[in-house]
Amino acid sequence: MRIAVVYNRDSRNVINLFGMPNQEKIGLRTIERLSDALRAGGHQVTALEADKELISQLESFMPRVVKGERPGMVFNVSYGLQGQARYTHVPSILEMIGIPYVASGPLGHSLALDKVVTKMILRQHDIPTPDFVVLETPESPVPDDLRYPMIVKPKNEAVSFGLAVVDDEQALRESAHVIFERFRQPVLAEQFIEGREVNVGILGNAPPEAFPPVMLSFGTDGPQIYTYEDKTGRSGRTIEPLCPAPIPDELAQHTQDIAVRSFSALGLFDCARVDLRVDDDDNAYVLEVNSLPSLGEHGSYLVGAAHVGLDFAAFVNRLVEVASARYFGTPQPPPVDAKTADPSERVFQYVTQRRDQMERSLQQWVELPSRTDDPLGLARAADRAGRIFADIGMRPVPDLTDEPEAYMWETARGFDGGTLLIAHLDVPATGAALRQGFRRDPEWLYGEGIGRSRGSLVMLEYALRSLRSIRTLRRVPLGVLLYSDEGQDAIQSHALIRRAAERADHVIVCRPGTVDNGIVTQRRGSRRYELTVEGARLSPGQVGRRRTVANWTFDKLVAIGKLNAPNKRLSIAALDVHTERHAMFVPHRVEASLIMSYLDPAHADEAERSMRSILGRGGPTWHLTLLTDRPPMVDRPANQQVVEALESAAAAWDIPLDHESSGWPSVAGLVPEPASVVCGVGPVTRDRGTPDEAVQRISLVQRTLLLAEYLIGRAKR
Repeated sequence: MRIAVVYNRDSRNVINLFGMPNQEKIGLRTIERLSDALRAGGHQVTALEADKELISQLESFMPRVVKGERPGMVFNVSYGLQGQARYTHVPSILEMIGIPYVASGPLGHSLALDKVVTKMILRQHDIPTPDFVVLETPESPVPDDLRYPMIVKPKNEAVSFGLAVVDDEQALRESAHVIFERFRQPVLAEQFIEGREVNVGILGNAPPEAFPPVMLSFGTDGPQIYTYEDKTGRSGRTIEPLCPAPIPDELAQHTQDIAVRSFSALGLFDCARVDLRVDDDDNAYVLEVNSLPSLGEHGSYLVGAAHVGLDFAAFVNRLVEVASARYFGTPQPPPVDAKTADPSERVFQYVTQRRDQMERSLQQWVELPSRTDDPLGLARAADRAGRIFADIGMRPVPDLTDEPEAYMWETARGFDGGTLLIAHLDVPATGAALRQGFRRDPEWLYGEGIGRSRGSLVMLEYALRSLRSIRTLRRVPLGVLLYSDEGQDAIQSHALIRRAAERADHVIVCRPGTVDNGIVTQRRGSRRYELTVEGARLSPGQVGRRRTVANWTFDKLVAIGKLNAPNKRLSIAALDVHTERHAMFVPHRVEASLIMSYLDPAHADEAERSMRSILGRGGPTWHLTLLTDRPPMVDRPANQQVVEALESAAAAWDIPLDHESSGWPSVAGLVPEPASVVCGVGPVTRDRGTPDEAVQRISLVQRTLLLAEYLIGRAKR
């Protein structure tokens, strides 16, 4: 599980500083021990200061989860930065944004932090607590029946701040003035109980369990109370926690019962420490309840935990299990038995536990430049893919490998009559445009080619690794073909792709998924043309008497554009127009790049004839050359079998999935009948081909699970 240790120590990163600042500080040593203990428990851990950046940092560390996957959790040891009810600030934020956390909620913390409210609730539940009075001002009256000595403390503070024992009214008033000046809040004055101080730690919920009582030995020097100076090591004396407390068993049980009742009365969760005083007649009184007990090395709470066999690491991870049980019903996911557990569940565990590795692999792919016109980069990309598939346990298919345009691997069972997965290694871009590096935000991962190419490569890798982890991959008739000329309309690799597709029953093309969580069951084809027009060299003075080549060409392009027929799903557009001219002359040559998008080849043929007719005869010399023709992917009945299998896989993990048609071509159009084909199974992508190209983070996991679940189904056949 991802666990963020959230604390307050040094940060003042807030919009404004005002009000009473927090004076409680957690030690760096404690933060380090917590983090190390959680890592030892197998968790992914980060430590975060609880300031105004907390939400964005948590969102980045704990991205959204898929159905059945545990969200991250916060190990909350934050005392707050400033203001009232500081303990409630982080839990309130976590409740709002939907992140589980260890320890009590806002209501429990607020009740426990207000010592007067705590005592009132205790009395309502017949839990003994010393008599008291609240001084709203330093001169407020004190009831006659409240005897000295008394103990005074701020109404809403912790860690013994401002704590003092007073023996007469003068000392009471002086201490009250100090508290008012320093803490700016009312004073709690309560009967001082002569006797022993006992702490009882609480762990768990429904029902909570009490640790053995810990008695604090103050020695003979100084006050017989635990002061702030004692807790911070400034008093010069050593307070020894004795566990088990040297008290009768019946009294020990009684203090534990009182502690559990106090914990429940205040509505606390997971952990707390209840501080009591026991008089000479063995009467126990609750002084206060600490809803965030100190986890310092020598604190009484951990002393009690150690006495029941929980060292620090065991205690910390037990506390995570306790909180997990409260949120999820079980302390931890059920163990996976490699021989009996459901394969889908085991694949789910494999993929969801490797989010970080998947994103690191994606970053490595983004940082490996391999644009279509970069042969060296493409060679490095092919080398990396070869190492990955060799490590997965797939073997090359030499007769379907044609370096550097295409590479093929298959499982031990081969892929004839099975499934063929197709993706491409190149980033379909050319030229000297600035490369976009890898970056992330809470919802999206950015980088050059991350959606068009890189996301699908990572999806393929981890879907296959997950099947290998459950010893299923060898049984799946499966091939993987990677080509490297998508940016050139697969002009070199298309024949090999067609040959490979002829040997498979099902073909999945791992092009990016759509922003609406779609896969693609129909794609238009595309034809690219080059139009060249040459005419006479005209000076500016001749333009008025003769028509220029540029004007003639632009008029023809406008006329060709009118061939667009939405009802036939056919469109024609100019992509680039370049001119050539000599000095002091207008252009005499025009080159235009045209693209036709079509669904029906007959309509495309008709449109091409119309284009040539529009260009006509009698004008300047022109040539219209067909450069590439990518056939359409037709939504044929055979495709429905793959669509239904993918929809079933998506339903198993509550993955959103739709299917749609696309105006963009892909190599899916090369797949001949009777094979079934589906495209757009890659991760959900947006802004393809722009500097903001991105892959949805949760989709990277979802689509990997989707592909793995589909392949598990193929293995069962």
